[in-house]
Amino acid sequence: MAWIALTIAGLLEVVWAIGLKASEGFTRLWPSVMTLTAMSASFWLLAQAMKTIPVGTAYAIWVGIGVVGTFILGILYYGETLSLLRVLSVLLIVAGLVGLKLAG
Repeated sequence: MAWIALTIAGLLEVVWAIGLKASEGFTRLWPSVMTLTAMSASFWLLAQAMKTIPVGTAYAIWVGIGVVGTFILGILYYGETLSLLRVLSVLLIVAGLVGLKLAG
């Protein structure tokens, strides 16, 4: 159950990271509300997951899901640069997350 909570927390991190961009510095009401709601839920689920998952592993997985998801959505929705070096760098992050899960 902790891993499910952690996964959802990571996906919500993607929502609030993208929401930060959409809120335009918290000047747009509904994107700001979405961002703050996703932040709160993400932090709460992360805290629940940390009851059983080691803090270093939980935090790294949470951030990793956020990084990879935000990277992908940044390319798809905001036209951010897609280059071989950026993709390889994100793949290294994914490899580290898999390693943490296997080591745990």
